Amino acid sequence: MASAAFEEIVEDFEFLDDWEDRYRYVIEQGKAMDPLDDALKVPATKVDGCASQVWLYPHIDEGVFRFDGDSDAMIVRGLIAVLRKLYNGLPVADVLKVDARAEMERLGLNEHLSSQRSNGLRAMIERIRLVAGETV
Repeated sequence: MASAAFEEIVEDFEFLDDWEDRYRYVIEQGKAMDPLDDALKVPATKVDGCASQVWLYPHIDEGVFRFDGDSDAMIVRGLIAVLRKLYNGLPVADVLKVDARAEMERLGLNEHLSSQRSNGLRAMIERIRLVAGETV
């Protein structure tokens, strides 16, 4: 139940044979993302459970879920960009239907992230689901 934008990442990953190329790809996704406004980097948007600093700013417009985010670590910023492709533009009710763990496994990311990064990724997904759940 992934978005078309996420499916593009899955297709791109199929052409990248080794993890280093995939790692660089994820980092490039993060670099291409607009930075989060410093005014939004507040305790309410900070995600606990991440080894690096992470902020997620969700907003729902006419029932459509979107979020912006940022991190002080390039790989985490890239993971935020990947999650944005997975969730942004979905109806809020559909956010809760996404099996993010399974979708990320399609990219092979779970097996190549450190335990701290995996925990951080889970924390980001939990925050996204929490916000969407509060508005459904």
